Amino acid sequence: MIELHHVTKVFGQEATAVRAVNDLSFTCPRGGFWAIMGPSGSGKSTVLHLIAGLTAPTSGSILVEGTDVATMSQAAAAALRRRSIGYVMQAASLLPFLTVEQNVSVPLMLAGVPARARGERVARALERANISHRSAHRPSHLSGGEQQRVAIARAIVMEPPIILADEPTGNLDQDGGHAVMDLIQDLNEDLGVTVLMVTHDPVFAACAQRVMRVVDGALEHDHDFARLRSPRDHATRG
Repeated sequence: MIELHHVTKVFGQEATAVRAVNDLSFTCPRGGFWAIMGPSGSGKSTVLHLIAGLTAPTSGSILVEGTDVATMSQAAAAALRRRSIGYVMQAASLLPFLTVEQNVSVPLMLAGVPARARGERVARALERANISHRSAHRPSHLSGGEQQRVAIARAIVMEPPIILADEPTGNLDQDGGHAVMDLIQDLNEDLGVTVLMVTHDPVFAACAQRVMRVVDGALEHDHDFARLRSPRDHATRG
């Protein structure tokens, strides 16, 4: 579960101050799939950074699985990310000198997971992302969509209960974008992973159960689509 209570984030001071997030409150339930939309510079990505503990709020509280991220040290926030949050960005940001398998194993090595267990968990993540057949390749030999699926495999290899996805289809063509969205939906629907996704694309936003529109850091509209359709009745499904 993700809860924001009257969260504000201000960058800069006095004349140069920018209010990126403005008294924002919402609760995304465990197993939910929510999308955040809004114009560029509206604070969407900042919301994800706050939830992940990458930046601290100016005021308010942010509860992730019952723990207030706003009061955590940097070390504690990093531990929370390793344990509970998979982060997917617009750019796959894979290490070019490592193979797909090695890239996906990085979070496990950082967490001190033994080699044998690493291999098993990497294999599961690659299979879930439908990219096992490219495990020995380096990123330069993959398409953009394949690279993003590797990035998602890396994000889920620790089996986190939460995925934060910041424009995960932003650099992809239509086919690659639909493949990535299918994968994200499967993680949510089959494994019960909570997904909070930032997107500019209304088609992909419609895959979510709920869509929040953020303008100038504040919640402008909140649309609940979960009641209007049955499971898997989504825009990217046939």
